[in-house]
Amino acid sequence: MRVAYLLTQDRGGPVDVTVRLAAALIASGEVDVRVFGPTPARGAELVAGHHEEVSVARKGDLRAGRRAREVVRAWRPDVVHAQDRRSGLVGAGLLGAGLLGPGLLGAGSSGARRPRPRVVQTYHGVPDDVREEWFRGGRGAPAPSGYTRTVLAADAGVARFVHRTVVPAPSMGEFLVRRLRVPAHRVTHIDNCVRLPEPCPPDGPVRRLVFVGLLVERKGLLTLLDALARPGVMPPDASLTVIGDGPQRVAAELRARRDLPGRVDFLGYRTDVPEQLRRHDALVLPSSMEQQPLVVAEAMAAGKPVVATDTGGVADMLAGSACLAAPGDAAALADRLAALFADPDPGRTGRALAERAHARFAPDVCARRHLALYRELVA
Repeated sequence: MRVAYLLTQDRGGPVDVTVRLAAALIASGEVDVRVFGPTPARGAELVAGHHEEVSVARKGDLRAGRRAREVVRAWRPDVVHAQDRRSGLVGAGLLGAGLLGPGLLGAGSSGARRPRPRVVQTYHGVPDDVREEWFRGGRGAPAPSGYTRTVLAADAGVARFVHRTVVPAPSMGEFLVRRLRVPAHRVTHIDNCVRLPEPCPPDGPVRRLVFVGLLVERKGLLTLLDALARPGVMPPDASLTVIGDGPQRVAAELRARRDLPGRVDFLGYRTDVPEQLRRHDALVLPSSMEQQPLVVAEAMAAGKPVVATDTGGVADMLAGSACLAAPGDAAALADRLAALFADPDPGRTGRALAERAHARFAPDVCARRHLALYRELVA
């Protein structure tokens, strides 16, 4: 079986997942794998010899989309798995009219015709202005913008057209079925995969806290800074490291200098996030909207306690941990952080999370579940 992974980005969660998944399948020797897209910013060495450069820089670039489909089609895959929103649109085009014959890719050198590939997409997340209340179907919840609703309508169309949509979090599958009216049989839940380092839980009270993510509103960094600045929350010897970049960086740096002088370090974008997590004691994720954040799985695998907001699939990942706060609630987040700093044995929590991460997010577990899906679709 030939499996083609299609990307239009060089960094971010979908890229990291694709690289790990592709590498696990390559190592298994059970399928022929090729990744089509830009060179990944992280982990490119894991798919060396199995990567082909393809660029679709904009959704509206129809010529680039056609060229990407030609390159993928020429490899003659059995399965094409699109791993971001733009590549989902490109991949869906492989099933549209205009291919060589109804339901066929065309003749090979022997004259035999090869069936069209099965097309799969992973739906990694909703647009930025989708709020948790609306996502969960709450009555009276503010709807996203008209533009976002148009994007979601396109997402629904792609999900109804491709053979299967993979969702890393069960809550996202419920959203697709309930809100976007995608048939339930076209949605499959498979957890993300991350690198699994040797766990190194904290050996004392948490003092080095780390935030990882884009510096945009929905990631909640300003809410986190407000929570940490409240009296009695942050011990005198504690610090926060911010990993990531984005439009909120200037505002966040100003807030940190004003409210937490000398206690917040901004590192910008890093390619060594797993190593950075190992150097810190605990992760905080204050987002207003997530699905199944890779950084939470990476922190769990490293044996680090996690304080997070109850959004998307985070509660499912942490098994209803008491370290959850309502999105946007700085007071509740402050309470959870104060409890984390006061915990005399956070390593116990870290070890339990590492055990859970190794059972759920190991690349070989993820690969086996994807391979079962591919075989089902091809059969």
